[in-house]
Amino acid sequence: MIANTIFLEVGNLDGLVYLILLILLGPPIFLSIIGLILFKTKNRKAGKIFFILAGVYLVVGLGICGALMAGF
Repeated sequence: MIANTIFLEVGNLDGLVYLILLILLGPPIFLSIIGLILFKTKNRKAGKIFFILAGVYLVVGLGICGALMAGF
């Protein structure tokens, strides 16, 4: 019975933490870069929209991924 529980123990979870951080911070950075490029060109309104999308994604990501990483 004790030998079967060894398979349930997990080892190093650093990769999972990096994946959650990538999901948390990757898209807002990408959307901000696109927004900056569009803002510097003639499409200022589209650039502002991308900045707003990046901010909303960051707030939602911090809430969901932050709760997952904190253990709630």
